[in-house]
Amino acid sequence: MTEIILILVVVIFLQTSFLAVRSFKKSFNYYGQNRKIYIDSSTLMDGRILNVAKTGFIGGVLIIPRSVLQEMQLLADGKDSEKRNRARAGLDTVKELERVVEVDVVILSDPLDRTPVDDRLIQLAKGNHGSIMTNDYNLGKVAATLNIEVLNINDLAMELRADYLPGEKLNIKIVAIGSNPKQGVGYLPDGMMVVVDDASVKVGKTVEIEFVRFLQTSSGRMMFAKIAEPITLGDSFKKSRGRKR
Repeated sequence: MTEIILILVVVIFLQTSFLAVRSFKKSFNYYGQNRKIYIDSSTLMDGRILNVAKTGFIGGVLIIPRSVLQEMQLLADGKDSEKRNRARAGLDTVKELERVVEVDVVILSDPLDRTPVDDRLIQLAKGNHGSIMTNDYNLGKVAATLNIEVLNINDLAMELRADYLPGEKLNIKIVAIGSNPKQGVGYLPDGMMVVVDDASVKVGKTVEIEFVRFLQTSSGRMMFAKIAEPITLGDSFKKSRGRKR
């Protein structure tokens, strides 16, 4: 009986120790390993950071230095109407970011001295092992040469954009009839669905299509297209004569 009790005590001790260690690791990862992302004015005035933050994909703390806020405040009070409107939109973005549940936002009270704002961001990121989020090409290049991670909303948009744009053509196999009886359905090499008008009679055949528009939804991406019109000899002759003129 004593041995059984001893075994139970050991098992309970091991389980308690395991839970304590796992809890410590989780706490350490959350409070110690979250990367610090310092945001500049170009990102805030762009505004798309707000939509990215709402998706919950940003892993880390968004830090907005007070010097960046001052820079936008000066622009918002300036005489240039375009910069004034963009700066005011940037200040509104800060307010909205603070309300987003999916991300932590910190307003950092850095010194307001004569240090250029870009230099201040580099100092903060370098000194605190953080990243810089900017749409400024030159700031991004300087930060990269100093081995500072750079996050750019423009780069993100380029990576997520459609591989094919409206007007471009491609040969594709129609594999099924669409929800509309006149539509045919095919797929790009990456698995994206393409809905082709007037292609239901082309099921099982490979046809040349012309992309019309791209649709992005929460459930996925798809493109709409039409059967490409064949170029006739008459069209080719007209084009060649037009080039000669």
